[in-house]
Parts: sequence; C-alpha cells; structure tokens
Amino acid sequence: METGRKGRDRAVRRQYEEFPYPPRDPQEEKKRLITGSPSHMNEVNHYIFGGGRDFSKPFRALVAGGGTGDAAIMMAQQLADRGTGGTVTYVDLSTASRKVVEERARVRGLTNMEFHTGSLLDLPTMGFAPFDYIDCCGVLHHLESPEEGLKALEAVLAEDGGMGLMVYATLGRNGVYPVQNALRTLVGDEAPGKQVALARKFVDGLPKTNWLLRNPFVGDHKLGDDAAFYDLLLHPRDRSYLVPEVIELLGTAGMELVSFIEPVRYDPAVFIRDPELQKRLKTLTPVEKAAVAENVTGSLKTHLFYVKKQGRADGATARIAPHMIPVLKDGNPPEVLARAFKGKSFKVGFDGEEVMLPLPDHISRIVALFDGNRTLADIQTELSLNWEACRKQVAPVIRFLNGLNILWLRSSRPD
Repeated sequence: METGRKGRDRAVRRQYEEFPYPPRDPQEEKKRLITGSPSHMNEVNHYIFGGGRDFSKPFRALVAGGGTGDAAIMMAQQLADRGTGGTVTYVDLSTASRKVVEERARVRGLTNMEFHTGSLLDLPTMGFAPFDYIDCCGVLHHLESPEEGLKALEAVLAEDGGMGLMVYATLGRNGVYPVQNALRTLVGDEAPGKQVALARKFVDGLPKTNWLLRNPFVGDHKLGDDAAFYDLLLHPRDRSYLVPEVIELLGTAGMELVSFIEPVRYDPAVFIRDPELQKRLKTLTPVEKAAVAENVTGSLKTHLFYVKKQGRADGATARIAPHMIPVLKDGNPPEVLARAFKGKSFKVGFDGEEVMLPLPDHISRIVALFDGNRTLADIQTELSLNWEACRKQVAPVIRFLNGLNILWLRSSRPD
C-alpha cells in the first residue's frame, strides 16, 4: 500500500494509466456527442457571462484533469460549431487517458484542441495565458490538497472568467467510504488488476446490512466495468463534501459560488410543504437552503456548480430583459414541452422520489414560443402585452424551466 503524499500521487497516476476513466470508445464519436453539465456552452454563457458571450470571438477554455475527454470534446465541438474563435486546452496526468481523447478528437475532425500531460497543480508554471473558462470535474476530491488544486486553477483564470466544477457529495455516497477503507486494508498492496479481482469477491460477499448494498444511488460497482469499479471502491485518494464544505473550499482560493446545478435540487421548498416550515425556509440564505435540501433528500452523489472570483459572482447569471433569447436544452422541443406542461402540476423524479411541482400559469402557451430565435421582446409582441405584463407571465416560466436546468438565456446582442 502506497503511503505518504508522494506514494498516493504515484498510486493515483498508476490507476488512471491502467484504468482510463470513464471508459470510452473513440469510434462512438461517429454516432453521438456526449453532452452534460457543467460546461455546455449555453449553460456556461448563462451562468458565467450573463448570456452575453460571443463564442465566435477568441475564447480560451481549459479542461483540468480531463480524463478520457467528455467535457473537452463537448466544448471543442460546440465551440467549433459556433465559429473559429474558441480553443480547448486539455491537461491530465494520464498518458493513457490522453491517447483516448486525442483519438476522439481525430475521429471528430476537431482542430481547436491542444493536449498536455501533467498535473493541474503545475498549471501556474506551464506558461499558459489566462483562460476564460475552466472545467474541473471529478478531480479536486482526488488531490492531497483540494485547496491547493483550486488555487492553481484560480491562478490561470481570467479576472472575468469562471469555472464549472464537480466534487463528490457526501450523503449520496453513503456506504462507499467504509468499503474503501476495508479494501485498502485487505488488498491495497496488490497491483490494480489483482485488487479488482479480490474486491469483486469482497463485494459479492457483503452482508445485507452493509450500507453500500443498501444505497440505491450508487451503482458503478454493478456495471461490470473495471475502471468504474476501481474508481468507486479502490481509489487511493478520495473525499466528499457537504454544501458548507464546498463554500469553505471556494473561500480558500478566493472563489465564490454562482449556482449549483440543477437549481431545483437545492431548493428545500420542493420537498418541504408544511406552510410554517416554508415560511422559515424563506428566511435562509441560498447556501443555507442548499444545505437543508441536501440533508432532506440524502441522495446527492455529486455537487456540480459554477463559480467566479470573489466579488464577480453577483450579476454573473443571465437576467430577464427584452433582448434576451430563451434557449431550451438539447432534446427539449418547445412543442413537446407545451404538451407536457398541461394542467396545474408536473411530476419530476429525483433519484426515485416523485415530486409534483406546481406549474406556472400560461406555461404551455409560453414555452411553445421558446424556439431559440425569438427574443423576449418578440414574445411580448406575440402575447400582445406591454413589457411589464409580459415579464409577469414569462418570468415564472423561465425560473421554473431554469430550475430544472432545461432552459438558459442568451443575449441577441452579445458582447
């Protein structure tokens, strides 16, 4: 078993050389583009640049700890689709992972990417110009000092730029860490391949009382894939965060939260319906509400969130104005949503828990107008209303859809 910081560094590097993660077949790029949060360009624009970024102009994105390349490929393709001004820099310590993402880029014909092998801790000394946006997902929680890692990212971020981050959430990973501890003691001295073989036998023999088996939200050990199994249960360095700990981590590097994703999951009023308790919720800060929400649901496995440098988060998110264009997330046609949002409420599933969310008035009619081209001024004309009356009808619909993370705003007159 590797001990000490240098030993654990070697163990982490060895893991990702032997088990590049997540496992990806580059030939699949011929059939589909993997998209998600954070770092979808429309989402980045909404939360980091107030909806006003022109991505056809020079735009520098960094993927720090890029693994096999999901975020890097998504951003590079979306930037290429928007013009010739955007580039993506990929950095990862695993040469095996880098080979995968380079091949994925080749299959797609992407020419707006550059690749580097190294640790994100070395970013401040690698000679890069500041980046407009940084993606770092599933990395900080595997560092000896996540604070040191976040400071390294902050050092190469442009003053008006932002980051999309993901770290593990504590409550939804209930059962993972006791199993990790046991396996570290039992098989930690073995080579990675032998560790997996023995660990599978260990998991197969767990009693029904074990919390990993009783946790319905964690399933990577059931996929049959060695890389996913190893990353979940055999990782040599792994920690998780509660909401207040996320905020504390950001403060150590001079960063500030813009928003958790998706917002509705961090709203405790979705789950707490008692009128008196709801009144008390209204007195809480957004971070306090998010902390209550994670404690109520107990199912969050990860925290995804956007951040900016301290003093720059306020006003970063796009705001409703006549020149803004509502943009629906890929795969959500307005005509389909218009049919789905009939009635007074809408059923949403949160990790097996079904919740009925009250629908805003007029949502079916309004969402049908969100074609990705109409501005809110255009929609005002369609509705035959003055601006204040239009805003009164449209704003609740936008907040509702944005809470579900299926709608963002972009400016019709980008900077």
